[in-house]
Amino acid sequence: MLTIDLRSDTVTKPTAKMREAMSKAEVGDDVYLEDPTVNYLEKRAAEIFEREAALFVPTGSMGNLICVKLHTQPGQEIIIESRGHILNYEVSSMSMVAGVMPRAIPTSNGLLEWSQIEAAIRPPIYYCSQTGLICLENTHNMAGGAVMSKAQTYEICLQARERKIPIHLDGARVFNAATVLGESVAELTRHFDSVMFCLSKGLGAPVGSMIVGSRTFIEQARILRKLLGGGMRQVGVLAAAGLIALEEMPSRLGEDHANAKLLATGLAEIDNIKIDPESVQSNILVFDISKTGQNTSQFSSKLKEKGVLANGINPTQMRMVTHYDVTKEDCQTALKVIKGLIVN
Repeated sequence: MLTIDLRSDTVTKPTAKMREAMSKAEVGDDVYLEDPTVNYLEKRAAEIFEREAALFVPTGSMGNLICVKLHTQPGQEIIIESRGHILNYEVSSMSMVAGVMPRAIPTSNGLLEWSQIEAAIRPPIYYCSQTGLICLENTHNMAGGAVMSKAQTYEICLQARERKIPIHLDGARVFNAATVLGESVAELTRHFDSVMFCLSKGLGAPVGSMIVGSRTFIEQARILRKLLGGGMRQVGVLAAAGLIALEEMPSRLGEDHANAKLLATGLAEIDNIKIDPESVQSNILVFDISKTGQNTSQFSSKLKEKGVLANGINPTQMRMVTHYDVTKEDCQTALKVIKGLIVN
C-alpha cells in the first residue's frame, strides 16, 4: 500500500540530484574550516540573504539556541508568540542552556504585532527580569503556516532597534513565506539581527540548517556550535545536498502551497470538519475534527490504516503539511480517504 506522508515537510527524501552531489562532494575537516563544500554553502547563504556571513548547523533547533544564547544573558526574558517552535518544541533549551525565560504572548493567528510586544517589554526596574530578545517565526508552524508580511516584520524590527532589543527570526520556512509574498528572503529578513532557516524542510535536503548574520555574530556562533557538540568533520557530503536545496528548490515551493490549498478546499466540503481554506497561505494546514466524534489519536490511527500519515497537534486539531514528495494526486487520494472515514 502506497503511503502518503503528510506529517511534516521534514520527511522529504533527498532528490536524485542531491544524492549524486553528495556522492561526488569535495570534503575536508570543517572544524579546521577546510571543507570546501561547506565553505561554499555558507558563502552562498550569506549572498542570498545579503549578509556578511553564514554558518551551517546540524539542526534548526541548534541554530535557534545558538542565536538565543548569543543575544541574551542568563536571567533575561525573550518575547515570543505562545505557539512558537522555540518555546514549545525545542526541549526548553532556552531555559536549560541559555538560562532565559519565555514571555509568551497568545495571538489568534500566530502573528505578533508591535503593540502586543511593546506591552510585554519589562520596565527597567532592578527586581524585574529584563527583556533580552524578541523572537518571531515566519512562516508560523503551529498557526497553520501563517505568513507575516514585510511591513509587519519591518515595524517590529525597527521599533525593537529603537529600544536596543535584538530580534531573531526562526525562519525555518522563510522561503515559503517569501514565495507567498513574492519577496526575496533578503528583503523579507533584512532588519533581523539573526536568522535561522532550514534546508531540511520544504527545500528537501536530508540534514541541516543555516544561521545568517554579521561576521562577528557568526564567528561567535561557530564557537557556540562547537560547545554544543556541533563541530563536524567531512560534512561536505551533507552541505552538497544543502547547496542543491538552496539553489534549486525554492522555485518549486508554490506547488506545495497549491496542494495545501487543494487539501483545505476539499476538507472544507466534508461534513463535520472545520477549516477556512482562505486561512491557508503556505504548505501547512490545521483543521478541527471535534464534530466527528473522534479525537486526533483515533483519527490518525484510522488514516494510517488507509495509508495516510498525519498528526494531531491537540485532541481536536489535525495538522497536514505538503512537500516535495506529495503530489496533487496524493492530496486527492488523501481527501477520499478522509471523506470515507467521516461518512463511515
